[in-house]
Amino acid sequence: MLQNNQLDMTGLKKTYLVSNSKIVVLVVFFLCFGTKMVKAQPENQPNIVFVLIDDQRYDFLSFLDHPWIETPNIDRLAKNGMYFENAYVTTSLCSPSRASILTGQYAHSHQVMDNNTPLPSHIPTFPVKLQKQGYHTGFIGKWHMGGDNDMPRPGFDRWVSFRGQGAYNDPTFNIDGQRSDHTGYTTDLLTDYAVDFIEENARGETPYFLYLSHKAIHEDFTPAPRHQGHYEDLNIPKPETFANTEVNYEGKPLWVKRQRNSWHGAERDFAAAGYGSYNRFFQLYSEAMLSVDESVGKITETLRDLGHLEETVIIYYSDNGYMMGEHGLIDKRVMYEESIRVPAFVHWPEQIRTPVKREEFILNIDIGPTILELAGSTVPSTMQGMSFARMLKGQPINWRTDFLYEYFIDPKAVQTPTTWGLRTQNYSYMTYEGIWSKYELYDMRKDPKQTNNLLGNIKYGHVYGSFLDKVERQDPKIWKTVKRLDQRLNDLINEKEGKRTPNWEKE
Repeated sequence: MLQNNQLDMTGLKKTYLVSNSKIVVLVVFFLCFGTKMVKAQPENQPNIVFVLIDDQRYDFLSFLDHPWIETPNIDRLAKNGMYFENAYVTTSLCSPSRASILTGQYAHSHQVMDNNTPLPSHIPTFPVKLQKQGYHTGFIGKWHMGGDNDMPRPGFDRWVSFRGQGAYNDPTFNIDGQRSDHTGYTTDLLTDYAVDFIEENARGETPYFLYLSHKAIHEDFTPAPRHQGHYEDLNIPKPETFANTEVNYEGKPLWVKRQRNSWHGAERDFAAAGYGSYNRFFQLYSEAMLSVDESVGKITETLRDLGHLEETVIIYYSDNGYMMGEHGLIDKRVMYEESIRVPAFVHWPEQIRTPVKREEFILNIDIGPTILELAGSTVPSTMQGMSFARMLKGQPINWRTDFLYEYFIDPKAVQTPTTWGLRTQNYSYMTYEGIWSKYELYDMRKDPKQTNNLLGNIKYGHVYGSFLDKVERQDPKIWKTVKRLDQRLNDLINEKEGKRTPNWEKE
């Protein structure tokens, strides 16, 4: 870490490499505060628009050959940029994931482990750092960290938000500390505020950062009036692992099957919330996505009209994935791929001249470090993610080959237990705390749909001993792999200053 009287020449060199033309950075995805550095000239600092979608599955874009969803505006950007085929979140739940984006930290570090806890004010966030770099910053949309508190948060000069999940229609927005009732559809209204912010700041010399955080496509799914009924004749195909059969649940933990008839299960009471059926549930999910695509189109059109689109970096992300009945589940939280994997891409014609797909693991905790490096700023030591800015510029970079996943049991949604997991290029390894449950291990090369739990045959809990003890005794063949993966999981938890089991000692 640099001392206060030192200059970060590395940061200056990185800034110099950026084109001298004015750069607009559009981020649809998803700071060493004691460090003093020379501020880059405004023309070398990118404008940044960060747009985050809520609950969008990794495959829910038409350019990925999805069988029904229509996203032409997003497609035009995604297929002409750098698409990340393996983008994930470190905790698949709204508030923890959003806190990870802002802080670059795992949930065990920032302590936002549910949808009600506010983000601790002492933790550095990248928008605060951008302000100190001379950026004019704005937040528009869903915040969700801290329950019903919709008041402006540190790091933003412009604030347009709402309480909790907000409403799809006729919302009340908090605008710079003052509440105001609005008439209309929330996705459209947020987009209009975002466009106004871009147009107002594009006229100035000060670089700007905009965080557009959509409510859509979170449940309760409510499409814009113009899109209602768009998919009503569509028969939503059920995934291969939907069936309530012994074969489908073979080797799965008991708690997975028990969720089937719960709020997060494939056979939930769809009538209770007015959906009527599984089919209509996901028809509405799909219809709500259409206005999000139009929102991206409107922002793209605004940048094009301003003459900035070719110089724009577009990074697209979702706060988590979404289960559509896979393994008998709906919603997120669990470590199955459909829950933790998200769509992500970067569109930046000035640097990414040839469309490319990357296979590296990109995480939500990487967003903050990446934005800061693009802005020519230092990255605080508190951030646990990595910057992929060099990747965008076609420069060589050493990158992770595995990552830690964590989820902490929610007192308001007790169906999913605390989870510590490891995702490698070959395996997905899931362990559970505080519940009598077998672990899960999937060979992702041979079994991408995660149907064959390689630890499903382990008998556990009938006599004293840990699950790993039983694996070593009952299946020596798989034990060597499990031992290696579990050790790597422990190493990552320790590296990120986490604790796999509670520590009740006073500090």
